[in-house]
Amino acid sequence: MNNKPAGEVTQLLLRWRAGDEAALAALLPLVYEELRSLARRHLRHERGSHTLQRTALVHEAFLRIVDQKQVDWESRTQFYGIASQMMRRVLVDHARRRSAAKRGDGAPHVDLDVVLQDEGAGLPPGPQAEIDFAAIDDALKRLEALDPQQGKLVELRFFGGLSIKETADVIGVSPATVKREWAIARAWLQREIMAGASA
Repeated sequence: MNNKPAGEVTQLLLRWRAGDEAALAALLPLVYEELRSLARRHLRHERGSHTLQRTALVHEAFLRIVDQKQVDWESRTQFYGIASQMMRRVLVDHARRRSAAKRGDGAPHVDLDVVLQDEGAGLPPGPQAEIDFAAIDDALKRLEALDPQQGKLVELRFFGGLSIKETADVIGVSPATVKREWAIARAWLQREIMAGASA
């Protein structure tokens, strides 16, 4: 992530938390391009005809962020983690509505073992196929119920594209712990998705 406005973003978040509504208006221009990059990562494997475009995803996620009244804003990294979570929710809601309207349309899916590669975070480059966000979300909710920290880690690494260090900063653990927990969480999610697909 671009660190240039990091201090300014954090200051605006703190002012917003303190009730300064003008800080929110000043925040959007500083974070907009990074939110668009985050949205691009989220949409990378969606079908080409996806009706939700990057700008709409950014705007919908930002509106959901604004509605988060209970968040104790602390840092820019936390903000992008929550933005990623909101984008995940938007995409999952969209996928569920689409699935309810039209089942079995034959769209290709990317296996979770391809999506959660060892080498990095976020949605990897590859064939333009659709990720089953609803299935991943269901598995992630089960993981969050068993281990909230691992669920948060997957949220930040997979959906947010955060680095090992950025994830460690947000969660408040060492990078070594993030690497270890990431490997465990990936293996658990792969098993869950495979079991769900064969059921």
